[in-house]
Amino acid sequence: MHVSVWQGLVGQDEAIRVMQNAARATASGVADAEGSASDMTHAWLITGPAGSGRSNLAFAFATALLSTGPDTLDATIAQVRGRTHPDLGVLTSQKVIISIDDVRSLVTSSHFSPSIGRYRVMIIEDADRMPERTSNVLLKALEEPPERTVWILCAPSEADVIPTIRSRVRSIRLRMPSVQEVASLLRAEHGVDEVVAERSARLAQSHIGMARRLATSPEALARRQETLDLVFGIRGVAHAMQAARRLNDIALEDSAAITTERDERDRAETLRNLGVAPGAAIPPALRSHVKQMEDDQKRRATRSVRDGVDRILTDLMSAYRDVLMVQLGASHEIINHEFRVELAEAADRLTADETLTFIDSITVAQQRISSNVTPLLALEALLCTLI
Repeated sequence: MHVSVWQGLVGQDEAIRVMQNAARATASGVADAEGSASDMTHAWLITGPAGSGRSNLAFAFATALLSTGPDTLDATIAQVRGRTHPDLGVLTSQKVIISIDDVRSLVTSSHFSPSIGRYRVMIIEDADRMPERTSNVLLKALEEPPERTVWILCAPSEADVIPTIRSRVRSIRLRMPSVQEVASLLRAEHGVDEVVAERSARLAQSHIGMARRLATSPEALARRQETLDLVFGIRGVAHAMQAARRLNDIALEDSAAITTERDERDRAETLRNLGVAPGAAIPPALRSHVKQMEDDQKRRATRSVRDGVDRILTDLMSAYRDVLMVQLGASHEIINHEFRVELAEAADRLTADETLTFIDSITVAQQRISSNVTPLLALEALLCTLI
């Protein structure tokens, strides 16, 4: 396939090779030196750490399967990126939990025949967010798949989907790319200089999406700086409570920065699809569609705030992992070079056991937030363990 289908995927050469071979085999219909019909299957599970590029690989593979030839490739790439291809179904995790109705709707559409290509491709991002009852609805579709439908699921690990689904998919495991690989991508995609690219990739711990934000958004970098300044400055209960409130506000600000532009774009696209001119009143018959979109945006905002708090906790984890490295005499392995003074002060103030206790507390806070504990309460409880 054309190289542009796979561009932007970093450090995943083996996974790309497997999927290229599968797409090549289906395009030719015959075995060749690199691919065969057996390379293709009706269901795939892409796993890997957050930021490793699971969704990017899923959509690249979808593009390769949906493209009908070199002449249509550019149009297919644009349609897949815009989620407008008639043979592509996508279920994203705008909600904290993927609902059973959403999966039923996707399963129903998976039985339609392809409109213009060889396949219909159904993608479920964050398949780990399906409860067991919802997963069982998908399981039936995987057990009796339509002949020309391909399912692509994304999850952090194989253990995050139920065993019966695992047994019916082909797994592709991604690795975390190196700092150097992500930095090279940032330089190529955004034209940032070498220093900015390395710093962004390093502070994001090779999380591609976060590295892009740090490289292109001074505000995102400033919020990260403030996060660590606040926590390293805690000296008492009052400081801890104030810092928790401010961290919660930072998460809200970060969420707003991410969702506002997307919400405006989604609203404009929805109104255009409904035939409503810009600035025109919404006809009563169409208001339920707009209300549905607005409800989805509210749920997405809730998820985005939780993701923002999780990013803060990930940054704190990296900082106190650095504190532990200093305490163990491995200062050359630290991530947050810009905080060398603060790391040294924290290493002197805490014992290694206390540092490990705080790192464990960060993990507990992440688990609490994933269980729908109010983020502010989880942050307050976490920061009090520093006292």
